[in-house]
Amino acid sequence: MEHPYIPRDLKLPDYVPVSLPQSTILAVYGLASLLVVSLVWLFSGGSRRLNKLDRLLMCWWAFTGLTHIILEGYFAFSPEFYKDKTGFFLAEVWKEYSKGDSRYAGRDTAIVTVEGITSVLEGPASLLAVYAIAKGKGYSYILQFAISLGQLYGTLVYFVAAILDGDNFAMSPFYYYAYYIFANSFWIWIPLLICIRCWKKISLAVQSQSQSQSQSQRKNKVR
Repeated sequence: MEHPYIPRDLKLPDYVPVSLPQSTILAVYGLASLLVVSLVWLFSGGSRRLNKLDRLLMCWWAFTGLTHIILEGYFAFSPEFYKDKTGFFLAEVWKEYSKGDSRYAGRDTAIVTVEGITSVLEGPASLLAVYAIAKGKGYSYILQFAISLGQLYGTLVYFVAAILDGDNFAMSPFYYYAYYIFANSFWIWIPLLICIRCWKKISLAVQSQSQSQSQSQRKNKVR
């Protein structure tokens, strides 16, 4: 069957059209994400040490971590998802998303590389960030900074590679702006804000330590 993706001459042998309606795919993904966020918010509320921002960050890291591992992990290690005849939800997600970026259906090497690294490294690291925030670990800020920087780098490669290849991979302007632009925008502004916050926290901690050391050295000299 002829596929609906752009470019029209993209070779997808044995392509099977998406069987689930767009509304069903978006609803299931949205509800699953809402469930994860709600559970993390609920269970994190029992700690007096955590403020609202910490709890929101835990929700974000749980959501993005599971998205990286489950959704992007399936794509990275399922090269023929477009042939799926069973209606498996994750295959349906990528068949649908490919309407906004056919590089996924076409297994573009840059996309596979970015998604593979993201799922294997950034996914588990994001879940570790949830634990680090919950337990107040000393490495929490540097871990969040590193993951966010990786997400920004991956998203930058994602968009720049598309521009260099002509930026013509969407079926229509709707899919271009809804899937390609809007859906990916969260992995730009949220990691950017986290990087700024973590940079300030780490800088403040280093400055405070330096001041403490200076004061201790002065006291030792006086003695």
